[in-house]
Amino acid sequence: MRLRCRASRAVAAVALACCAVLLGACGAANREAVSAGALQARDPYGADLATEGTPRRGGTLTLGMDREVVSFDPTVQNSNMAALAVYDSLLKVDPQGKAQPYLAQSMDSADGGLTWRLGLRPGVQFTDGTALDSAAVLVNVQRHIDKLSSPAHAFASNIASMRAVDPLTVEFVLKAPLGDFPVLFAQPITYGSLGMIISPAALQQYGDDIGRHPVGAGPFRFVEWIPDSRIVLARNESYWQQGMPYLDGLEFRPLPDTETRYASIENGDVDLVFGGYNQELVRASSNPGLRVYYGPGNAGEYLYFNFNKAPFDDRRMREALIRSLDLNALAASQYSGRLVPSTSLFTEDSPYHTQAASDAWPKFDPERAKQLIAEYKASGGDPTFTFKTTQARVPFGEFIQAQMAAVGIDMKVQFYDLAQFSSAVVQSNDFQLTTWVGAFDVPYPGATRLLHTGGNTNYGDYSNPQVDALLDEAARTTDQAVRTHAYQQVELLVGQDLSMAWFSRSYLSTITRPEVKGIDRYPSRDMFFATTWLDRNAN
Repeated sequence: MRLRCRASRAVAAVALACCAVLLGACGAANREAVSAGALQARDPYGADLATEGTPRRGGTLTLGMDREVVSFDPTVQNSNMAALAVYDSLLKVDPQGKAQPYLAQSMDSADGGLTWRLGLRPGVQFTDGTALDSAAVLVNVQRHIDKLSSPAHAFASNIASMRAVDPLTVEFVLKAPLGDFPVLFAQPITYGSLGMIISPAALQQYGDDIGRHPVGAGPFRFVEWIPDSRIVLARNESYWQQGMPYLDGLEFRPLPDTETRYASIENGDVDLVFGGYNQELVRASSNPGLRVYYGPGNAGEYLYFNFNKAPFDDRRMREALIRSLDLNALAASQYSGRLVPSTSLFTEDSPYHTQAASDAWPKFDPERAKQLIAEYKASGGDPTFTFKTTQARVPFGEFIQAQMAAVGIDMKVQFYDLAQFSSAVVQSNDFQLTTWVGAFDVPYPGATRLLHTGGNTNYGDYSNPQVDALLDEAARTTDQAVRTHAYQQVELLVGQDLSMAWFSRSYLSTITRPEVKGIDRYPSRDMFFATTWLDRNAN
């Protein structure tokens, strides 16, 4: 692991001078001013397929990823943009957040969410020629139950029993009612999905090496994987959706450097990139030769407070930090003036958001921050701390350092290799304050993973029993009004607790050349590839 420490006073002095110029240019800091220049959502769930013309068959789509894939095994935590091309998903979340039939044809409960029956489509085969049937689903879900490290283990462990009613029907009996249970079969691999099904024959053949030899029932079959070079997939000729996929194949290339990735889409070396950062999204949005798909998502970019360590185990210091951050200056210096500001867990257009949550969020007020810091010191606390982030976010770290210096805090900064940051810092709880990106499309299980006591992305160890109870109630109920009220209360409570320091929504985007058609995606960037096609005659 490599980490870099910056001498806090010298760097902070330079950065503070820069911020002073920005403050003079921006005027009084207010979130309304930031919002005026914010990036707007663009086709977050993909294209309007009906308006793009008749799909053409043929061609290979080249896609640039922002990182190398770790595994195709859904029980292994990683980000894998190619997974849905190989597996498809049993269910699919619609723009209203409801799980709808996809590879499976139904999922319903007759007893208020305690017992669920999953109905499979007849005739669906894996690319090895074996049937996707009830037995295959049982084998795959059992893997998540058995493997504690699976990102879907916490969800699968809520299953009390499961059985094959017949070759095309699986029954799940849960330990407690869960109205959102179908969503677990519609998630991307990153969040923990029960809906990506591997051929049991392949599991038997490859064993622990299945992550490098995936066999699914998706629109494409696995051909080869050359690490740090490419993943090659070819059309599944026996795909369950007749006439699809339209493409002959897909080639995924890892392009972790943001500048290289953007240059590759701009000059046509690749047809599509999965964008992760503000700068590439801003540039692509103003480039008439590119098309952008983007939705800000809930949560987004934020700072994790460590509730187990001083000084942020004290609410006064959490509030002081938030009141020290000038989003106008941040937008101008780090986000090309196009920051999408965040003051709450849910986006402003979400049914789970209330204005009360945003109104309660602390505003930029450095004088109040200084008062809170003085109170903390008077009670015997030491307000100094170390901020840890990645080497990709050096300017951001220096900005935070300057903001802290402006209110009298000597903050040190440590920068880590991205490859080691997640495990050595965040997941190890070895920080006082750190950065993170954790957007989610639908509240369950995204909000539960982030905010519930013991949640698998609750890396700051935030805990509030009232929030836990509300999250559980929202997930259990099949009554939408009850669910909405519970999530609205969660949003307000975690805002009052200052569980995280929200400052921006995410910038997870899909950027394509104009000849790429038929995009079908989640705001998380994960795509369904059956409908994608190439119009090489496009201008």
